[in-house]
Amino acid sequence: MRSYRKPYTITEYGSFTRGMEVLGYQALPEKTFDALETFILANDSGPETKAVELLSLSARRTIGKTITAKNYVGLITMTDGTVIEILPKIADRAITVEETKRVFLEMLKTLKEVTFKDFSTSHIKTDRLNLFEIFIRMFLDEVTTLIKQGLNSAYTPVEENERFFKGKLLTTQNIKHNLMRRERFFVRYDDFNTNRPENRLIKSTLVLLLKQSSDTRNRQTATRLLTYFERVSLSKNHDADFMKCTSDRGLSHYAKALSWCRVFLKGNSFTAFAGSEAAIALLFPMEKIFESFIASKIKHIGYGYDVRTQESHYSLYDKPTPAFALRPDIVLRYGAQTIVMDTKWKRLAHSERNYGISQSDMYQMYAYGKKYDAEKIILLYPLTHRFKDEDISFESIDGVRVEIAFIDLLNTDESVKALLARRCSLCAEQLLPTS
Repeated sequence: MRSYRKPYTITEYGSFTRGMEVLGYQALPEKTFDALETFILANDSGPETKAVELLSLSARRTIGKTITAKNYVGLITMTDGTVIEILPKIADRAITVEETKRVFLEMLKTLKEVTFKDFSTSHIKTDRLNLFEIFIRMFLDEVTTLIKQGLNSAYTPVEENERFFKGKLLTTQNIKHNLMRRERFFVRYDDFNTNRPENRLIKSTLVLLLKQSSDTRNRQTATRLLTYFERVSLSKNHDADFMKCTSDRGLSHYAKALSWCRVFLKGNSFTAFAGSEAAIALLFPMEKIFESFIASKIKHIGYGYDVRTQESHYSLYDKPTPAFALRPDIVLRYGAQTIVMDTKWKRLAHSERNYGISQSDMYQMYAYGKKYDAEKIILLYPLTHRFKDEDISFESIDGVRVEIAFIDLLNTDESVKALLARRCSLCAEQLLPTS
């Protein structure tokens, strides 16, 4: 049985050291640190990470090299099997790793790119399972559902030297193989079986994860699921089999499972990263996750508002042709009322100039105020205890007012209800939080 390897875990803006135990830092084995450094350098100038750093490298005089988590959270599994977890900083007070993972997974489910929107985390022991094992569990659950629906089968041409005649006799091969064996027939026939590209990819993924997983339940589930693929061969060419799946319109119910197959077999994350040092890199930008999560909650709670995300009705300039499209994260409309919201994954602080609010963000909000003629312009940030129940707003002499609001990620539904009830003047009786 594969021995359990405890993951190396840090939160956003936490740091790894190269083998040195230092208070406030997580020590990585030197070999693992060097491999992670190579992975970072391979992605430092790529198109996906040009605007923001994936992880940052630095050196301190008394500590040596350090690697610090920046804008991305998730996991990296190295080629030697080491699992590195980077968790978001959900709250500014102490919360358990289990609670952090549970909130993070609920947030992650709202991204369009992910395949586990309907996955329930309530039955998962997030304190015991690292993110890699949790993602494996998600894939195994998808395959279990697929098997209950029934695996796809098809007629496959088979050429075999059989004891019984069936199909078409292949004369040349029959003479070659059976000149002295009259009881045999070299034939070609069509066999109705499950040995199709999509099933080969799933079987190959199950075999791979059986080797990589350290969780007993995951290994047992993978072993059980493999019994349904006994007549399916392993994929000899992953790319070719994925291409065949892409062109097959009858595989919609396989989509989620095959998406996971791409992640595990090809090391492809939902965001593309380069480098051979990492076997799998499942990393996600927290700015995008926060935006998607809050938009999803506001859409769900809504109370009759027409909620749009990333709409592009207006441009900053209109002549000679519309240019520099404005794309607010969230726009709410109810009758004549318009409310524009943008989300920002940043923790504000009283000690920073303008609380740490970016000047470029305020330029953006000013443009929204002018173009949308909105009743409310709101910037949303994750809540910190320092700003609880505090009103912050900025107003220009020409009438643009930007309000700063906060969302409590440990109590998101009630926090969003309170935001709508407090900030949206129309239908206030509908927007009051329910008990």
